[in-house]
Amino acid sequence: MTVMTAAAIEEFLDEVFPQRAGTIEGVGEGRATMSLAIEDEHLRPGASVSGPTLMGLADVCLYVAILAQIGPEPMAVTSDLHCRFLRRPRSDRDLIANARLLKLGRRLAVGEVQLFSDGEEAPVALVTATYALPDAD
Repeated sequence: MTVMTAAAIEEFLDEVFPQRAGTIEGVGEGRATMSLAIEDEHLRPGASVSGPTLMGLADVCLYVAILAQIGPEPMAVTSDLHCRFLRRPRSDRDLIANARLLKLGRRLAVGEVQLFSDGEEAPVALVTATYALPDAD
């Protein structure tokens, strides 16, 4: 059951994590979708979208999926992140991230994020990550 809307999460993140990149497109039961307009700052030499850009958007998107389920929690933090770069993202299209929670426990949340160039069917990267959740008081 989702306990926060996309708008409520955006407002919360504006307060606790204003430096994040990307826009929340939607949240659902154990899911979140975000987009990022690719700018020159996201590119590495050769006009390729940088790995840190891909990993950063994936990390935030999974955090959004978790927040939608547990509510505003600034201390839910990434404890593990693995990225598989599958193909070169298009630098002339937005980057789309689709996160899905695989397990949401009391202390850990595990999920995966597929990243796409907008309009393309094949993912450009697959990220799996684990978040450590603070003890409930």
